[in-house]
Amino acid sequence: MDPTYNMQYSSDVPAAAAGGMALLAGGMFLFVLLFILVIYVLMAISLMKIAKRTNTENAWFAWIPILNLVLMLQIAGRPMWWLIFWLVPIINIAGVVLNFVVWIDIARRLGKSAVWGVLAVLIPIIFMPYLAFSGGDTPAQ
Repeated sequence: MDPTYNMQYSSDVPAAAAGGMALLAGGMFLFVLLFILVIYVLMAISLMKIAKRTNTENAWFAWIPILNLVLMLQIAGRPMWWLIFWLVPIINIAGVVLNFVVWIDIARRLGKSAVWGVLAVLIPIIFMPYLAFSGGDTPAQ
């Protein structure tokens, strides 16, 4: 038995097939990029609306990646040093738990129950806009 690997391989791929696969991969990439962009815009608009409803300054922070965490802490009324829980790699495990705490505080500030804050963390694409655009509640000051 010969221990060497003697598999015959031919790399003759037709140009049309290679071009089609490249086009398919590029199309999938653009679709995913567009989907992520739509979700980011929806989340930023929702956070900005929540900031305006709670009379929090600098609502435009919602559009900038690290500053949106600062904005969430300001809305929730939590100290700024909590930002470390999201930004330091080992400590950010606690940031997952604190994310629930922050969103529960935001939901309560909007006059909603804590359940809405938990749902905003678990399914943000649905419940962040709900918290931002639901009417009938007066935010707690």
